[in-house]
Amino acid sequence: MKALGSNYTDCAVLIYDEAGNHLGDTTVANHDRIGVRVEVQELPAALHVGSICKLLILSSPAPCEYEGRIVSEGARRYIAMYHGKEKENRTTTRYKVSTPAIIENLVYNGRAYPLHTPIPVSLVDISKSGVRFQAPYHSFSDGDRFQMRMKISSNEKYLIADVVHHADNEALSSEYGCNFLVAR
Repeated sequence: MKALGSNYTDCAVLIYDEAGNHLGDTTVANHDRIGVRVEVQELPAALHVGSICKLLILSSPAPCEYEGRIVSEGARRYIAMYHGKEKENRTTTRYKVSTPAIIENLVYNGRAYPLHTPIPVSLVDISKSGVRFQAPYHSFSDGDRFQMRMKISSNEKYLIADVVHHADNEALSSEYGCNFLVAR
């Protein structure tokens, strides 16, 4: 069984209920790699001791997905992870998130090229291996690589992703599905 393998302190965390409803965003305050517990800056009001929740920790090199339950120790509340390992089957779990982001650079042959005007986008959902977002009509093509900057809570994250597919919405906007290549 693999415990928390990375240093998640100060990483942004997206918190969801068992049904996948977004409850809030926060930051990892501390984590115990041995007991597999995560203390966050602030738990959503909907969660109480015994509640089950899902976490998507925006860590490097890629986000990690966990399930856990709320436990208390004195006045402190923690999220105790089930099994203490990253979930292997991420393909079916996508978490809704509504936050703005900016695409600042296109990436070609491993080198970032700044866009003359950064492109504002709106995230639709995020998973362990990718992100889906809306952008102005036909901003990107399949196979394009880009660098995106997003901020969740007070945590700023830079991602390099590859456009896997896109769908145009009546000449107003397009929706893009992307795989993460690098996150920092």
